[in-house]
Amino acid sequence: MDAYDPRYLAGILFFNEHDYFEAHEVWEDLWSESHGAERRFYQGLIQAAVGLFHFSGGNLGGAVKLYRSSYDYMKECGSPFLGLNLDEFWHQMAGCFEPLLSTTTPDRDLRPDPQMLPIIALDPPPASWPDPEAFIHDD
Repeated sequence: MDAYDPRYLAGILFFNEHDYFEAHEVWEDLWSESHGAERRFYQGLIQAAVGLFHFSGGNLGGAVKLYRSSYDYMKECGSPFLGLNLDEFWHQMAGCFEPLLSTTTPDRDLRPDPQMLPIIALDPPPASWPDPEAFIHDD
């Protein structure tokens, strides 16, 4: 990978700071211009971020639904994809969501363990990272 799209990188920075709403917003712009496997990959990232947003906010049913659909979008992409080791990413996601997925009636107060929140790392890493704030829309 010679260069990553700065919107992809900005979304990763937001995601890794647990600002899942902004990550999904930035990635939606990228998704809207994408095709094929890249479009599915970005859709999966968006849904993973929204799933974590819902889990963090207590919408447990929405979190489970988005966890599953995000995996379905990304599973055909192959690993790595755009520098992301999808096997490792989904290992982290599974660990984070395990308390929610391991029961049919989760406690309504269940939230993700902060120590288990997934982190996105790229290989190779980008030459530089953009300022993610430059990708926030005022609308």
